[in-house]
Amino acid sequence: MDNSLLLNSIAKYVTLDEQEEQQLLSILHYKKAKRKQFVLEEGDISSKIIFVTNGCLRSYAVDKNGTEHVLQFAPAGWWITDMRSYITSEPARLNIDAIDDSEYIFITKNDFEELNLKVPKFERFNRIIGQNAIATYQHRQIDNAIFAAMERYANFCQLYPSLIKSLPQKQVASYIGVTPEFLSKMLNTQIVK
Repeated sequence: MDNSLLLNSIAKYVTLDEQEEQQLLSILHYKKAKRKQFVLEEGDISSKIIFVTNGCLRSYAVDKNGTEHVLQFAPAGWWITDMRSYITSEPARLNIDAIDDSEYIFITKNDFEELNLKVPKFERFNRIIGQNAIATYQHRQIDNAIFAAMERYANFCQLYPSLIKSLPQKQVASYIGVTPEFLSKMLNTQIVK
């Protein structure tokens, strides 16, 4: 499998020498997921971090009425996991599944912990990625609290420009916190103006 997308993603934050790169490559696992196939199910323990190389995964929770609430989309070049479960080894509250046929690389928690000890640059990489994730989630919470649906939709389009044409409106609506019917009506109103 081509590892260039992963290596380029890491190179944005840290520069690995050849030996460090080989240590990383030696612990990678490759997997494919068919459309709608689970990568992680609620109640399981999240014991790996996932880097999407092709296709798109999503994480979501399901409420007591069976409604899905999308937390994240992970197209090619993005990381995804149930971070709380990964850190605490508690049962996952999120589901992660494939929106379409997808390919991904994963690293087990134990291997990644060992890599962090052997290659200190990964500690820096983890810190930067973690800080970026926290900032993104904070802004999403603020957006959900103060922005109207159309502004949340515009922010979604900015964050996921490659997905806007390919995702079902139902999933986009779930992500921005509206019903599919409301999203459809809102977008039709915008087109008419």
